Amino acid sequence: MEAIYFGLIWEHELESLKPLLAAIAAKRDAVLAHWWELYSLHFGDRRTLSRAEFLEIHGPDLDATLATLGCGKFPEFVKAVRGVGERLVEGHAPFAEVVASMHLFEEAAIAAFPQPADSASYRLFDKVSHCRTVVLAEAYFAARSAATAARVEGLERQAANLPDAARTQFHGIVGSAPEMRALYDRIEALAQVRSTVLIVGESGTGKELVARAIHECSPRRHAPFVALNCAALPRELIESELFGYRRGAFSGATGEYLGLFRAAQGGTLFLDEVTEMSGETQSKLLRALQEHTVRPIGSTREIAVDARVIASTNRDPEEAVRTRNLREDLYYRLTVNLLRVPPLRERAGDIPLLIEHFITLFNEKLERARPIAGIDAAALAAMKSYRWPGNVRELSNAIEQAFTFCRSDLIGAADLPAALLPASTQVVKRPADEEQLNIADYQRGLVERALERTRGNKLRAAKLLGISRKALYDKLKKYGLDHSLKQR
Repeated sequence: MEAIYFGLIWEHELESLKPLLAAIAAKRDAVLAHWWELYSLHFGDRRTLSRAEFLEIHGPDLDATLATLGCGKFPEFVKAVRGVGERLVEGHAPFAEVVASMHLFEEAAIAAFPQPADSASYRLFDKVSHCRTVVLAEAYFAARSAATAARVEGLERQAANLPDAARTQFHGIVGSAPEMRALYDRIEALAQVRSTVLIVGESGTGKELVARAIHECSPRRHAPFVALNCAALPRELIESELFGYRRGAFSGATGEYLGLFRAAQGGTLFLDEVTEMSGETQSKLLRALQEHTVRPIGSTREIAVDARVIASTNRDPEEAVRTRNLREDLYYRLTVNLLRVPPLRERAGDIPLLIEHFITLFNEKLERARPIAGIDAAALAAMKSYRWPGNVRELSNAIEQAFTFCRSDLIGAADLPAALLPASTQVVKRPADEEQLNIADYQRGLVERALERTRGNKLRAAKLLGISRKALYDKLKKYGLDHSLKQR
């Protein structure tokens, strides 16, 4: 007998799974439908996948799981699950959504179990489910790292022979302003040491890109880069995500979870918006940084870890200490190496570079029948005079919206979000043929195009249209589009 996959499963246990797998296979469609229902209810408008995409990915995933494990072919099972992780990266699913979806699958499958939840078969299935999560995490971060590497490899090849003063791209970061070239120099210097780093910058300035650049320039570049948005998870869950937990540590902990520190072993752990952690969790993070060990929840022993920590915040760190959003001792630990990412308004000269970059990116990503060649003078002037409170992320969203509504090969002022245009020059978009189309028809068409572009994601559609989600719901009801969305 031999233990397989992190010692979670024994080979002889796979035989015991067969009756349980057969029970799930007999109710395959019901399990899959229940899984989608739970996923849809849990994430609502924030979900990444439409119903069709969910079934297209997870239907074959469920079939492969049942088929490979039913034959005792665990390596084939691992291969199939890795393929799912890669597809979820292609679909831009956030990692937190991927992990939560795996837990929802367990809940959906319970109804098919012939034994109670405390039976040996259930506990074995739970171990297999944890194996799925581990495999998915490995594949997810490997695929995302590969995608990032592919994205910047060509740029870095072109830039390698340029003098520093002529460089406009650096590991996916775009900018040639003096502030950005100074940032590139500091990234390269910090990449050669193991110390923690705190990246400070407003929302949308590209703090995660800076963290990735540090990782990619370092000797750890081939090890995992694991990112956690501390503001996206409830505070009570961050600790278990970071440090892991033992089976039975709390209600629902039916197996062991490694945690992100150990998932990033040998590589880099990026903690975005670190000031959103509770003070207690910050204290435990400080200990992990000082001792290079973590103690999983429910465990009595420390486990050595080797992961470099890069943190970020959109707050002024000194102000965060004064308001007790950041512990003073953790502040001193993190600010040994401080990087400030300048807001876009302080490097307005980079706006044309960024526009060109995002036009190239979205031409490849969106595969329009008629590619965008550039931007006209009026639209460029509007973008250069705008203050960009949302920074580079807001600029990216503006170009993506322009791709949705532009009907020529040049982006015009009429294609940009209304907020970018001075009130006196805002363009009212009207249909080309006013004799055949009234305003209601045109507005309905805009809403339909936005929903088509975002694959039914109402939150993103509202952002594209420059209106609130409530206003979008009103328009869906007004134009009779809400019923069709329920079928997604």
